[in-house]
Amino acid sequence: MSSPPPLRHPVPTHPAYIPEPPSTPGSPNGYQRFSSSPGPNQQQQPAPLQQQHVPAYMTSPFQHSQQQQQQQHSLNPPQLPHQPSFVPQPDFAAWGVNDATAQFGMQLGTSAVAAGQEYVQKNFGGIIPLSSVKHHFNVSNSYVIHKLKLVVFPWTHKSWSRRVHRSEQGQTEYQDPRDDINSPDLYIPLMAFVTYVLISAFHSGLQSRFHPKILGESASSALAVVIVDFLFVYIGCYLLNVQASKQAVDIVAYSGYKFVGVILTILSSYLYLSRALYYVIFFYFFFANGLFLLRSLRSLLLPDPALNSSTATISPGLRRRRISFLLIEAACQFAYMLFLVRV
Repeated sequence: MSSPPPLRHPVPTHPAYIPEPPSTPGSPNGYQRFSSSPGPNQQQQPAPLQQQHVPAYMTSPFQHSQQQQQQQHSLNPPQLPHQPSFVPQPDFAAWGVNDATAQFGMQLGTSAVAAGQEYVQKNFGGIIPLSSVKHHFNVSNSYVIHKLKLVVFPWTHKSWSRRVHRSEQGQTEYQDPRDDINSPDLYIPLMAFVTYVLISAFHSGLQSRFHPKILGESASSALAVVIVDFLFVYIGCYLLNVQASKQAVDIVAYSGYKFVGVILTILSSYLYLSRALYYVIFFYFFFANGLFLLRSLRSLLLPDPALNSSTATISPGLRRRRISFLLIEAACQFAYMLFLVRV
């Protein structure tokens, strides 16, 4: 029996090649090891690209090309774009407008806006004092909460005098609403007005008679009540020789606080209370609003002598007429509120 032929291992056609580590200056053995990061004066030079030879029988042409690309990518990492620290200006040239024309257009627009504001302030500033409107919207969360409590429960409030401060011109002015609970504002009346219109539409929807025109009708009727109340107080102040032209916005604000009691009265009707109890709630908010107006409008009709020296010259007869006017204004709230609660 003959022995099998001896096995022969394939001999590689190319010898294995192990690259030497890159040489570093200052190293006796050609390279240098660091136990930590090199210092600023000992920065390691990038190693030259060494072509590592791999036997042909271990790789394919595709793998060989991928290895070359990975080596080039590791040696040349992609550069991140530099992000500027300033906000870039719009490129007007991309829109077909040169920079000079764009700058001229921006200056012209700014001048037009400033001229428009000056025109509005000059022609309508006496009717709608913009500075006073801004003053009446300067409120805070704490002020809104305490003011609503004051409107609903005026019996618990003691001091109704408004606070004053000296302006930069040395004139005496009332403080902003956020700093004085007794100062009128426009935020609560405006929000109450909008809420009243929405509740009126909601009430109509519960009765299956909602229509979009109800929103306009409710807003129109509520605005008519505010205008009538404002004109009544404004004309009354004119006949009683009260300088109310500078406090017209205050009168509008006081005319809008009645919506708070109207809204709460309407909401109480959803509790399925008896008709007698419903009228008790209505009369409570009527008296609360009447007392609130009596004490608040007093600063307008009977101002503090420390703020207005003309108050000391009011005759007893004129003073009685002004107090009677305050009582009539408080009584008129019954008709206004009775009209508004019938949604």
